Amino acid sequence: MRKLAQIKLTISITKQGDRYVVYSPALDLSTSGESLEEAKRRFAEAAMLFVEELDRAGTISDILQELGWREENRQWVPPHVSDEAVHVQLPVAA
Repeated sequence: MRKLAQIKLTISITKQGDRYVVYSPALDLSTSGESLEEAKRRFAEAAMLFVEELDRAGTISDILQELGWREENRQWVPPHVSDEAVHVQLPVAA
């Protein structure tokens, strides 16, 4: 496997029931844990495995480009992701 650079990914964290869910739109990847720390740790492990498998399969360029990444100075740069709120209408519970 090639040498990998460490990058910072934007993630969103939600609590669903008694579990924390971590999701990254840059990789379209999520995982969960019983604690926030466990969920983050598991996400880091899942992201590393995901990238290792893409590299091993020889599809890393194709998949990252499909996810909006770009190659810059021989390194992959994740897509810019911002947290914004939008207004939606939902039915009101009776």
